[in-house]
Amino acid sequence: MSMPAPAMQRPVAEQPVEVRTRFMTRVYAHLMVAIAAFIAVTFLLFEWGVAETIADIVFGGANWLIILGGFMLVSWMANSMAIRATTPTGQYGGFALLVVANSLLFAAPLYVAAAVPELEGTITLAAQISLVAFAVLSVIAVRSSKDFTFLRPLLLWGGILALVAIVGSVLFGMTLGLWFPLAMIAFAGGAILYDTQVIYRSYPPDKEVAAAMSLFASIALLFWYVLQLLMRR
Repeated sequence: MSMPAPAMQRPVAEQPVEVRTRFMTRVYAHLMVAIAAFIAVTFLLFEWGVAETIADIVFGGANWLIILGGFMLVSWMANSMAIRATTPTGQYGGFALLVVANSLLFAAPLYVAAAVPELEGTITLAAQISLVAFAVLSVIAVRSSKDFTFLRPLLLWGGILALVAIVGSVLFGMTLGLWFPLAMIAFAGGAILYDTQVIYRSYPPDKEVAAAMSLFASIALLFWYVLQLLMRR
């Protein structure tokens, strides 16, 4: 007969109400801190002139695939650190790395959106849309009785196709058109639904940092493509 899993290793959904409430509260508290840190780091990049330098490099003919590849590598390292870490220091180190990587990636489009008069207010509007959509989708994922695991293969193959499309557009100079950011916004929404439900139903109570990182990555993806869509106006 197999021994029952230790209480702290059982998924949050199988824990008492107070444990579930405490876990989700801590997850979203970590997420809010990460968003605040992202804003603070981005502000410093603007203040120090780093954002302008990054924008000049990106739009001055730099290979976007190298930048994208570097970001994906750093994100993978950050998530690995947080998931495998056995100490709070390791988990928070991975989270900090992910936040800084996103701040650097967002520097170029945010600089353009802030510098072009016609795009005034675009950043604020994109942030508002992303936060409201994230809040609504999070409530649906937690409170709905629907199982969103069916989204996993869709997200997997959708992510592969999106990456292929991005690589093709860079290599062959193609324009992806309006459909691509719209499709990626839908993709990000599906990721939020799936990730939130997986966190609630599968994560143990001591993995709130890794859970917050997963949600941060999803909301960052949503914000990125909402911003891209609004910048086309």
